[in-house]
Amino acid sequence: MKTNLFLCLFLLTQMSFSQQVNTLEKSIAIAKEENKKVLFYFSGSDWCSPCVKFKKNYIETEVFKEFAQKNLILFNADFPKLKKNQLSKEQTIENEQLAEKYNSKGLFPLILLLDQNGTILKKWEKAPSETLEEFIAQLQ
Repeated sequence: MKTNLFLCLFLLTQMSFSQQVNTLEKSIAIAKEENKKVLFYFSGSDWCSPCVKFKKNYIETEVFKEFAQKNLILFNADFPKLKKNQLSKEQTIENEQLAEKYNSKGLFPLILLLDQNGTILKKWEKAPSETLEEFIAQLQ
């Protein structure tokens, strides 16, 4: 019983802290509902060292998580290369279509801040050079 309760609480926490969903369209719809912006980024989670550093030094920090929970919907279009990290066929297709539309240069990471209508407000064509605090200030 305690294990089931712990598992449910863990899953709820993981779902709510980042508000990550599996389509950009859903991300924008949630952002509109919750009056938030969308932080949409392309990554190569198992081969792109700047992507891994961006995730570790920005996305996974407690300061960023706290900010994101109140202000952002996160959407990551990931392009892993290792077979063990492959995404579902549906997610791969979604990410490839998004890359055609938003990332024709094939930049990794590419980070986009979108408004509630999907309009690009700001673009980083590489990992941010700003400090975490400066990056968060730009997201506001």
